[in-house]
Amino acid sequence: MVKNIIMAGVGGQGIILASNIACGAFLQAGFDVKKSEIHGMAQRGGSVVSHIRFGDKVYSPVIPSGGAHIIVSFENMEFLRYSGFINAGTVLILNTRKIMPPAVAMGNAEYPSDTIDEWKKKFACVYEIDADKAAEEAGNIKAAGMPLLGELCKVLNMDKNIWEDVISASVPPKTTDVNIRAFRSGF
Repeated sequence: MVKNIIMAGVGGQGIILASNIACGAFLQAGFDVKKSEIHGMAQRGGSVVSHIRFGDKVYSPVIPSGGAHIIVSFENMEFLRYSGFINAGTVLILNTRKIMPPAVAMGNAEYPSDTIDEWKKKFACVYEIDADKAAEEAGNIKAAGMPLLGELCKVLNMDKNIWEDVISASVPPKTTDVNIRAFRSGF
């Protein structure tokens, strides 16, 4: 069976690194893996998304509509952009951090908290984590993607040692300990 994961967030949050680590862990666990990503205006705080598919044999990197098993949202409302991929069994791993869109920051709109709460009810399960706080407590807020990966590893019931090996090989050596601590805080 092929599993489908969407990782979504805002440019600069480490979505590409996190998706690369997840793919590396799936490969080391013996799965076939395909990935697709979109990060057009990411450097200016735009939306970033990675589609990850893994299983015995994967033929396409793109997740079909309504086909997400898990959505990992690096920002509190970013998952809303990908609501077309949700089905009755989709799990949401949600960073509670709010990054205000320009219209909200300028006072021209309100942050859609009520809408977010209503949408969360559509998921089979929601795991909320303050990944920024967890990363800061681990030693560096820049490692905020790692607690989300820890939660993903736990939800998938995978061997965390594989993930830790891939993290160690994927981050600069001087940041390995912080990233592993942040990962474990999510696991």
